[in-house]
Amino acid sequence: MTEDIATILVDENAIQQRVAELGRQISEDYQDRDLILVAIINGALLFTADLIRHITVPVKLDCIRVSSYQGGITPASEPRIIDPIRIDIEGENVLLIDDILDTGKTLRKVVKQLEAHKPLSIATCVLLDKQTNRHVSEPCDYVGFNIADHFVVGYGLDFAERYRHLPYIGVLKPELQNPPEWV
Repeated sequence: MTEDIATILVDENAIQQRVAELGRQISEDYQDRDLILVAIINGALLFTADLIRHITVPVKLDCIRVSSYQGGITPASEPRIIDPIRIDIEGENVLLIDDILDTGKTLRKVVKQLEAHKPLSIATCVLLDKQTNRHVSEPCDYVGFNIADHFVVGYGLDFAERYRHLPYIGVLKPELQNPPEWV
């Protein structure tokens, strides 16, 4: 599948170093406090699995499933929560983890959903912050990498459920971004 990648934006070593740095920063910021991690899956699965290993404060983990792309290369007009959290977050510190901040709509939708559960605090962490025109201004507390406006895959990010397993983040060749036989 590497022949499908136009260029590698972030290699495996850079990812692992940055994830370790984020884990240390989160641990310092939440020193002496418990933390509930909420991962937006499937995209944030690999990032969350690596990040949690570098967090030294007590953590609980839950996942939320959101449909944002629905088969295309541009986010849908309105993301849908298709599998909510199950853990009780009332009065707790929550760190919401996602793979990529693009339009801001997914983070905004999930933050609003989590706020309804009355947590003590909500912070956000994304692996990638795509420098693009935001539809919604949604600031992030922890960012792995800022990237240009490319369609990226790898390290959990997919196109049509492919490429998640790649250990790096790469730009998918334009001619492969919407092949009719995949969609």
